[in-house]
Amino acid sequence: MPASFVDLPAHLCPNWGPATFDDEWATTNGRRRMGDDERGACRAMTHRAEVERIGLREDYVARARALAPEVEANAALIEQDRRLPPALVAKLVDAGLFHMLLPRSLGGGEVDPGTFARVILEIARADASTAWCLCQASGCSMSAAYLTPSAAKEVFGAPGSILAWGPGPEARAVAVDGGYRVSGTWSFASGCRHATWLGGYCPIYDEDGSRRRTADGAAEGRTMLFPVAEATFIDVWHVGGLRGTASDAFRVAELFVPRERAMLRDDARERQESGPLYCFPIGSLYSCGFGSVALGIAQGALDALVELARDKMPRGMSRTLRNNAVVQSQVAYAEAQLASARLLLHASLDDIWQAVGRAGAITMEQRVRIRLASTYAIDQGKQVVDAMHHIAGATAIFTSGPFDRRFRDIHAVTQQVQGRQAHFETVGQFLLGLPPDTTFL
Repeated sequence: MPASFVDLPAHLCPNWGPATFDDEWATTNGRRRMGDDERGACRAMTHRAEVERIGLREDYVARARALAPEVEANAALIEQDRRLPPALVAKLVDAGLFHMLLPRSLGGGEVDPGTFARVILEIARADASTAWCLCQASGCSMSAAYLTPSAAKEVFGAPGSILAWGPGPEARAVAVDGGYRVSGTWSFASGCRHATWLGGYCPIYDEDGSRRRTADGAAEGRTMLFPVAEATFIDVWHVGGLRGTASDAFRVAELFVPRERAMLRDDARERQESGPLYCFPIGSLYSCGFGSVALGIAQGALDALVELARDKMPRGMSRTLRNNAVVQSQVAYAEAQLASARLLLHASLDDIWQAVGRAGAITMEQRVRIRLASTYAIDQGKQVVDAMHHIAGATAIFTSGPFDRRFRDIHAVTQQVQGRQAHFETVGQFLLGLPPDTTFL
């Protein structure tokens, strides 16, 4: 194990691996699904696939930037209604941004994690709630790789298909003929109000009430997928930050879910897609995505402060903010914080993507590195937003201005599981040769 993660990013010294890699893997028709003899394997990338990836990145980032002004124009309405407007959702769907991580075999983008992170950051500069919903739905769509082809098409086949899910500690599923009888309440289901399908993780029980276990004795559980029409929503999302995510709760009672729609997430034995993206745990995409939300919020706050500083003359001062030496230093420091956090995240993702493409698997060290870069991005984003909010003075406290919403949003991000400072402890355990807590890796 290396003493640190500080290595030259792979994109600065590319290594395409053995020339025997199957070049058909890079065809523009998308990834093929896996045969029974390949289950759990991730195929290596070719040079042509890498060229495609770069072009795809430019395309998706351009889509995000083109939509950003409209996203920002809707920010006040999103806050007021506590959900994304249907017209904006439709445009995000048309741009393919809800399906960035969906397999190409289903018409999705199947973009690499670095591209995904960059797109989320661009949208978050305009509105954090919109970016959060895109991140959440994109991560959910990776579940298609763990469904049979027919079930994946049923859930994700339509261009506007969106899956939302959340935790439900008291949920349970009873195994019955052909599927499961599901009851439970799940919360924090970001984007559920514009979703078409819902998901909820359930421990599995037999009809006699005993907990079902796998061959190795572990408790069995699966994520159950069902149409939104089969659930009842509970309006609980009355919060300060990320108000527009509509992260409400939902419940079902004695709902039959067929076995084909009971998904075993991140289990290589059930993976149906062989693309390198699906070597990554879904949680790693969530962590880098929500880290990107934080970076986008912070970049938006810094941009707003630079604009404000040109003209604002604080009370009792004879010069504008931008002519204040303290403000100049703080702005420079904020720029360095964001640039370093962004580089750590993006270089890590790009480096790991190259390595996973060569090896066909992701290592624990690489998962820890994503965890570190993502949590650091959230931490630095918060520090920058706090600093810009303070520099802006009384201007920052008005809800109509560009600082208040971002201040509330970043502090909602830090309260979510991805923003826990305890993740640094996990990384430190690994670096010091101790067994890390892998719960959020």
